[in-house]
Amino acid sequence: MRVFFSAYRSCVAAAFATAAAYRINFLLSLFITLCFNLGFPLVTLLIYNAGASFPGWSLFEVLLLQAIFTLSSGLASIMFSGVLWATMQHVREGSFEVVLLKPTGPLMFLMATNFSPDDLGLVVGGAGLFAAALVFVDVSLGAWPMFLLLFAAGFAVMAGLNIFMAATSFKWVGNSRIPEIFDSVMAFGKYPMGIFPQAVRGAATFVIPVGIIAYYPANALLGQVDASMAWVILPCGLFLAASVWTYRRMVRLYEGVGG
Repeated sequence: MRVFFSAYRSCVAAAFATAAAYRINFLLSLFITLCFNLGFPLVTLLIYNAGASFPGWSLFEVLLLQAIFTLSSGLASIMFSGVLWATMQHVREGSFEVVLLKPTGPLMFLMATNFSPDDLGLVVGGAGLFAAALVFVDVSLGAWPMFLLLFAAGFAVMAGLNIFMAATSFKWVGNSRIPEIFDSVMAFGKYPMGIFPQAVRGAATFVIPVGIIAYYPANALLGQVDASMAWVILPCGLFLAASVWTYRRMVRLYEGVGG
């Protein structure tokens, strides 16, 4: 594991060095990504300016939730989104054998070599929105440990979703619409869970726990979650473990060009 982290640091440094070498392209990509992802906070502003609201949530509380979601998705995109596209390319071209010959697990190798700072705009935008929302909400110092724990659990869900997408590409070859399908599922995590039916809330907590990505961390900052709610991290850990198991299982089923 120490060797992996050492290699991962080297790959991260190489990725940023490449971005620095083509800095105009990197800055334009960062700006475009940032602008593109301002959409759903803008929708929230329009909803509240029109006199409507999400029950029990003020404007800045919803923006806080959406900022947490953006931060988590941005970090996951930087660290894991490249695994999907690299897996799809290797399976489609029949070159995954090259990955299998590497002296580390295929998933770890692809994570390290496909670190992508291009989605840094998501993190920057999410951090800015998060800081702006904090100015208008009351957050106690004691709420931060629980927030960080739940944020880490939500990030595990984001990581698991990316790994699941990569795993499906072994059998669902050449389907570039896989991320759009999963994005539709993740959209449930962008809004307070209370607006959805009970069945949806249950599925978003226990089956594909996208509700934990931002809803529970935001509630923790707002003082509405105590230590007894730490159990919600269990579905997140199980989901991440299931995604890794599925990816490894699909690797064993790999049969060459086209999966």
